Amino acid sequence: MTPTLSAQFIGRRSAAHGLRFGQESTAAPGAPQDWSVRWQLKRNCSLAPRQLMLCCLGLCLCVVSLAIGAGFWWTGAVMVLPFAGVELLAMGLALGLAVGLTMFAYARHAADNESIRLGPGRLIVEYAFGQRIERVEFTPAWVRVEPEHGDRSLIELSGQGRKISVGRFVRPELRRELADELRWALRRWSNGAGAPAV
Repeated sequence: MTPTLSAQFIGRRSAAHGLRFGQESTAAPGAPQDWSVRWQLKRNCSLAPRQLMLCCLGLCLCVVSLAIGAGFWWTGAVMVLPFAGVELLAMGLALGLAVGLTMFAYARHAADNESIRLGPGRLIVEYAFGQRIERVEFTPAWVRVEPEHGDRSLIELSGQGRKISVGRFVRPELRRELADELRWALRRWSNGAGAPAV
């Protein structure tokens, strides 16, 4: 799993503002104090850890080698079957160890994600990596959104002496669009905390 996989998005694209990654919400029409935008970015995992385990178990349970050994045993070459069994045992142990280590690493990071929430008076950014969770809160009026190194690098949110990088789960060519969404939401918040756009 590389960190540049596509993000899975929460919600649908907003028709009014073209949000691709975020989702706007208001508790009641005309209640700007309840306006918020949330971005939930996570790995695009094609297999759940349980599905990966079942797939690997299916490979371990192959009976082709045993069937060939049984065929030779049936024709009178009785020593082929025990060697086929030893071969399968060695292969199963090696494959089981490799699969176990791979599944441990995969399962540990399958739920990694970034959550960004702009709500009344604060921007909360959380980054979950394995068992570690990094959380930073900003006052929206003081937040700067800029790339770390270039347009395709991670996006750095900074302000009030704190900073955090986001965009790990968005393809590099889409990070600029995510940064533009964050800037739009911060501008909208500073221009009236989510007053309805016309």
